[in-house]
Amino acid sequence: MSSDQQKRIAAEAALEYFDEGIIGIGTGSTVNHFIDLLSDIKHRVEAAVSSSEASTKRLQEHGIPVINLNAAGDLELYVDGADESNHHLQLIKGGGGALTREKIIAQVSRKFICIADEGKLVRRLGEFPLPVEVIPMARSLVARDLVKLGGTPVWREDFITDNGNQILDVHNLEIMEPLAMEQQINNITGVVTVGLFAKRPADILILGTDQGPKTITV
Repeated sequence: MSSDQQKRIAAEAALEYFDEGIIGIGTGSTVNHFIDLLSDIKHRVEAAVSSSEASTKRLQEHGIPVINLNAAGDLELYVDGADESNHHLQLIKGGGGALTREKIIAQVSRKFICIADEGKLVRRLGEFPLPVEVIPMARSLVARDLVKLGGTPVWREDFITDNGNQILDVHNLEIMEPLAMEQQINNITGVVTVGLFAKRPADILILGTDQGPKTITV
């Protein structure tokens, strides 16, 4: 079974957690499956709060209204993918560049469901390069501080986030303590946010496997 088929299995399982109302929607290939499936029950979707322009476009193409988070307030449910997850459901996110908006929506959601193929579950975070969104004028400043932490930052050239910022992808980091590293990187002047979701991890991880969906909670 391909990883894309596993992603769809995870997305199908996540639908069971949605009843009706306003839902938070993340970004990425796995979430695209969820959006497509959500369109089949869009009569139960009052509106969606989207973490990216790409997801917003896909939702609207399916006839699902998208509203601003400021109008929605706190959310009952947020569904998003991840680039990596450990067994504590701490995540690396931001491969698609929407990490800041994703982190904001996760923070205001009572339940955060992460959906992914089974290859995303790892023993230790860090094999996937850690995305860091930065203010453009501070890119070099931030990069120097990330080198001091032992990482190798690479500027994601020709990419601008929906917030108008740039991304450094940090390779070779040993993320032994995700929460401590999240706080440390977020405190670097010029950082908008880091793609570590340790302070606000997922509540439920649904993995698509060849044997069907596998659900992990902490």
